[in-house]
Amino acid sequence: MGDSIRLKRVAALIQEEIGTMIVMGIVKDPRISHMVSVTSVTVSKDINYAKIYISSFENPHRVEKTVEALNHASGFIQNRLGKRLKTRNTPKLSFFPDHSIENGVRMTHILEELNS
Repeated sequence: MGDSIRLKRVAALIQEEIGTMIVMGIVKDPRISHMVSVTSVTVSKDINYAKIYISSFENPHRVEKTVEALNHASGFIQNRLGKRLKTRNTPKLSFFPDHSIENGVRMTHILEELNS
């Protein structure tokens, strides 16, 4: 029980810190859009790995480029994150696109078409 609470706290801190790094422009890569958000983070039980899901209202191609750039900068981000986390290990970061917003908008349009 205590382990799951700890994992949730670590995931929330990772989500907040990476979101701040993106918005503040700390990761200096022109492929990274500042209009993306970190939608969720899953951390392995041993806190050695973290999957970070990125989403945006922008063009899906732009999100893919941002994810690619974030994966390229994952070592830098992991180093910065290690200074903020109070854990023995800093998790290895992997970034993935989250298409849930995109899918939700598409479903809303389909439902609106069915209602009219």
